[in-house]
Amino acid sequence: MDPPELCFKHILGHEKAKHLLLEAAAKNKIGHAYLFRGPDGVGKKRTALALAAYLNCKSPLEKDACCTCGSCRKYNSGSHPDFIHIIPDGAAIKIGQVRELKHQLSFAPLEAAVRVIILEDVHTMKREAANSLLKTLEEPAENNLLILTADQAGEILPTIISRCQIIPFGPLDYKDMARVLMREKGIDNPKALTVAAAAEGSLGRAMLLLEKDLLALRQEVVEHLLLLQNDRPDTIAEVFRLSEKAAALKENIYEFLALLRLWYRDLVLVSAGQPDSSAACQDLMASLPAAIKRWNIAQLNERIGRLDLAEKQLLRNCSRSLVLESLFFDLI
Repeated sequence: MDPPELCFKHILGHEKAKHLLLEAAAKNKIGHAYLFRGPDGVGKKRTALALAAYLNCKSPLEKDACCTCGSCRKYNSGSHPDFIHIIPDGAAIKIGQVRELKHQLSFAPLEAAVRVIILEDVHTMKREAANSLLKTLEEPAENNLLILTADQAGEILPTIISRCQIIPFGPLDYKDMARVLMREKGIDNPKALTVAAAAEGSLGRAMLLLEKDLLALRQEVVEHLLLLQNDRPDTIAEVFRLSEKAAALKENIYEFLALLRLWYRDLVLVSAGQPDSSAACQDLMASLPAAIKRWNIAQLNERIGRLDLAEKQLLRNCSRSLVLESLFFDLI
């Protein structure tokens, strides 16, 4: 399925952010630098692209781009000559990238009324690179708009923040996300709601969960561990099989562990008296009664703590297979 056009009408949620930007554009008061800050995967970059398309649209509609003119088509295809997109080189935006940007800004835009530059994940920027960017933020070249995006929890130099207008972004509504997932991915409502809750309002993260089929793996692990007993001879072989399968996720292991943690959180809430309907893991409802019967709240909290420990061990580059083997034995 083709991605939706880069128009404000296609952006899910974020009504306040869209209103602030469109009002500024209507009054010809667009700032020279913005910081879009909020959770990863909720639409910060798409909103920045929609603003770029709108500001340079040849036939703008009321508070939106036309999505059909030559400029809009170039933005939608990613080929606009006056759009610059900078992402981290490896783990961080580096000073060489900032220096190259400053060189590009020394030239006037080729055809756009406003050249738009998106610097994605600026919370990864090292101090040297951030300091190099400061003068550009203080005295931007004419007809250039810088849009920085950052995770809400990421650390950013106060001097960077003070030179930008802040546009806050929050998690998306789960029901709205579910409707998008049902439409774009063809999944049913229970699964869409489960993915939305597991992704904590991040559409980008939800797409990753579906792409890597992490819900199916979680279901397999939960259902098999629930049937195992430590004193049975087949337990060791089954734990080894499941741990190898999970270890193959590599960098996506953390998302998988987050899904498991959400399951145990559901068990704690239901054990404490919350209705089954409040559980986020609607895809695992068939396993809920047996799990509630098997573990009390203290035992469930121990398992959540074990998940936290496994994540810390993985961050220290411990063997994925060994960490997961130990974890799964503890979760039985």
